Amino acid sequence: MSARILVVDDVIPNVKILEAKLSVEYYDVITAYNGADALKIALEQQPDLILLDVMMPQMDGFEVCQRLKADNKTAHIPVVMVTALSEAADRIQGLESGADDFLTKPVDDMALFARVKSLLRLKMMMDEFRLREETSSEMGVISMSDRKEEAIQRARILVIDDNEYSVRMMKEIYAETYDITLEPNMEEAQVLLRGGDYDLAVISLDSSNYDPLRLCSKIRSLEETRQLPILTLVDESDKDKLIKGMEIGVNDYVMRPIDANELIVRTRTQILRKQYQDRLRHNFHRSMELAVTDSLTGLYNRRYMSNHLDAILQRAKLDYKPVCVMILDIDFFKRVNDTHGHHVGDEVIKEFSLRIGASVRGIDLACRYGGEEFVVVMPDTNLSVASTVSERLRRQISEVPFSVSKGTLELNLTCSIGVTVSGESESSDSLLKRADKALYKAKRDGRNRVVVAPSNVEVFERPHGIAAR
Repeated sequence: MSARILVVDDVIPNVKILEAKLSVEYYDVITAYNGADALKIALEQQPDLILLDVMMPQMDGFEVCQRLKADNKTAHIPVVMVTALSEAADRIQGLESGADDFLTKPVDDMALFARVKSLLRLKMMMDEFRLREETSSEMGVISMSDRKEEAIQRARILVIDDNEYSVRMMKEIYAETYDITLEPNMEEAQVLLRGGDYDLAVISLDSSNYDPLRLCSKIRSLEETRQLPILTLVDESDKDKLIKGMEIGVNDYVMRPIDANELIVRTRTQILRKQYQDRLRHNFHRSMELAVTDSLTGLYNRRYMSNHLDAILQRAKLDYKPVCVMILDIDFFKRVNDTHGHHVGDEVIKEFSLRIGASVRGIDLACRYGGEEFVVVMPDTNLSVASTVSERLRRQISEVPFSVSKGTLELNLTCSIGVTVSGESESSDSLLKRADKALYKAKRDGRNRVVVAPSNVEVFERPHGIAAR
């Protein structure tokens, strides 16, 4: 995995050592020797990761990190503090400044590269979701949510540890802030993880009753838990396990003996990151939904219907089954807008779409074609059935008044409907044009009626020797 890494340190030999180590692993390394230059380079060159020294003159690493995280253009760049400081208070200050991790000099090569790879994997995924969100926002599909920290008061944590002492300690640390589940058995933990919707898994790497790395691997391999953050508890003697765990996909770790403040900060960081990731993913799926649906009615839009109709016709051709299409138009709808206003017109459109939805089957595709026109695609349906459904819907529209303006106004409305059925080698364009001509005839002949336009071959005939499916 190649990436651009910014190394920041006021001591030139330290920069050169890290630059050499990273270059051997084929990373593109850029350097800065003070905080001001680091901020400028980060903004201009957008590195994938920053290795940041803490003890620098004029502007220390804590301040640099705070400024990076305060700027939306650089806030997403992972920052690893690299320093000679080793006190827990220093690590906590670095994490509270927004750093993603804290490495102590002299930096162990295996730990460094495992952390770099882990953070780069995460950034690549987050960048993809951010890009999709920004694209959707630019297209006006969604509006960007603010990037303030979200409430984590009742986030859910699953602790998998068979050490009674550390379990008691974590219960005390987490109890007031989080919903915590304690499970010493790996098999039971897997069951809980698959259905628990947790925000974080805390796993001890020194268990004697199960293989913690296998559990971490299982979490990363299952669709339900693939995005779940994993925080591990590690003894100094378990360094090899830690390195392997980072390669598998562990997000973070806390060394034993556990410092309560460090555990709290790292836990909070992972949960906030997951909530941000979940928001990006939700916005992406929401933007996809909005891109194919009509915002007023919730029905599919014309673009989606056109593409989907092509697929339906291809499948129908293979199965030798007809597809019917009806186009509906509200009669004299302009009078509604002109007389009562567009807000009433919108209410009518929404109610009309609800009646369509209530009158068609689950396999049918209903969409807003534009303005007051709607289309219903009915797979595996002959013209007789489609005509019956159309007539029932026409009567339901004409016989039941539309109640609008919070029940203060009732409107008697009607609709015209054109119906047709697909023939062999039918294209979506020709099918829709034929249905539209039938609708035009219904309008021309007096409205409030259904006009049926048969195809050349109204019912498909199955070739000899091919069994029904």
